[in-house]
Amino acid sequence: MKFKILGLVAAAAISFGVSGAAHADLLSDIKAKGKITAATEMHYAPFDILKDGEYQGICHDLFTEVAKELGVEVEFLDLPWQSILPGLEAGKFDVVNAPVTITAERMKRYSFTLPIGNATVALAKKAGDTSITKPSDIAGKAVGSQKGSAQLEQLKAFSETLSPPADVREYVNIDEALADLAAGRIQGVANSMPLMGYAAVQRPGLFEMVMPPFGDPKYFGWVAPAGEDSATLIAAINDAILKMHKDGRLKAINEKWLGTAPELPTTMPTVK
Repeated sequence: MKFKILGLVAAAAISFGVSGAAHADLLSDIKAKGKITAATEMHYAPFDILKDGEYQGICHDLFTEVAKELGVEVEFLDLPWQSILPGLEAGKFDVVNAPVTITAERMKRYSFTLPIGNATVALAKKAGDTSITKPSDIAGKAVGSQKGSAQLEQLKAFSETLSPPADVREYVNIDEALADLAAGRIQGVANSMPLMGYAAVQRPGLFEMVMPPFGDPKYFGWVAPAGEDSATLIAAINDAILKMHKDGRLKAINEKWLGTAPELPTTMPTVK
């Protein structure tokens, strides 16, 4: 197992590159090479973490097990979130092992695996902030989320139901949003419930969760390019995920990073 960190020039090339050659069957190509190349953003704890030069987290551990089931090595790429889905469409790597929120719009453009995480939106606030006790208390307050994420879009939609709406601010990654929350420049951060819960558990004197979560229940999956070329790869990854459901590996990996294991469907959820 290895990973690469790509610089801005390479990331830009991925964002604007032309599509690679068509594959007759992506899984066959991967098996012939003996390697699958997976892209993520390693700044989305607890799913993806880059600590002292080492890639860690839920998606690292889960996808490493998937690669074992496929019988191939895995190479992980670390990219800015905004370049990952365009890079997949451009054929720059085989699969995205970042946690991608399953939405109806994205299902038209990509091939999703079964859910690997809970993506329902929740809020984190600064510890001790009594002005926010429920999600609607962010009315008129500055709240951040990650640019290009489904959670940002849900935050914007929720904000429009408030009077006055929240001051929604967009960040390149969630680490930057949490840094501004800690510094008092914003009053809340909205993202997936596991992510906000992890931040609160890791820094209990700094952040707190605001419950309940808001919005419709959502799930994370991994994605491959759309089309028949990816069908056997998605089927093989799903078989590996179902095997990990049954033998306890999925539960154990979630408990390692979250302290608990979310209930995840073993069939594709209905999405809006």
